[in-house]
Amino acid sequence: MESKKPISHLVAGLIISGILIVFSCIIYFTGLQNSGINWLQYAIIIGGLILFINLYGKALNYRATFGNLFSYGFKTTAFIALIIIAFFVIFFLAFPDVKEKGFELARQKMEEKGSYTQDQIDQAMKTFQKMFWIITIGGIMFIYAIVGAIGSLIGAAVTKKQPNNPTDQLSI
Repeated sequence: MESKKPISHLVAGLIISGILIVFSCIIYFTGLQNSGINWLQYAIIIGGLILFINLYGKALNYRATFGNLFSYGFKTTAFIALIIIAFFVIFFLAFPDVKEKGFELARQKMEEKGSYTQDQIDQAMKTFQKMFWIITIGGIMFIYAIVGAIGSLIGAAVTKKQPNNPTDQLSI
């Protein structure tokens, strides 16, 4: 039985990233940034990983190991993270008001909490503004690594696997 050519993790990452970018733009331009709908992006990542890991396993006649499937999913996640980081750098440079609104919201939340003095709030905001890019890029990498690991584990676990038959070798 001839197996189909599996979808590259780069193509899968590009498709999932495209969906995430469209989702982010919809959220921004409809003014829903501070609503709970932002959490849907993680469902998109996990669902996309499960789908593409399953398609990858199917293309290999379900003879890929758990490790191969997990690796495919995590490589896809790494590519997604790179694309999303590039998107947000461009997005924040194109729309600096988003960054400023974020600073204002952070200040407001600290003031509402009431356990910080004005000097502490001012110092925290200065630090946050100085470290914005490091926090943003590092945060995306960290969160996507966790969400990608979860999605890859689930995808690798739910994808059907058939033991290799020694007479039916498949090079992966």
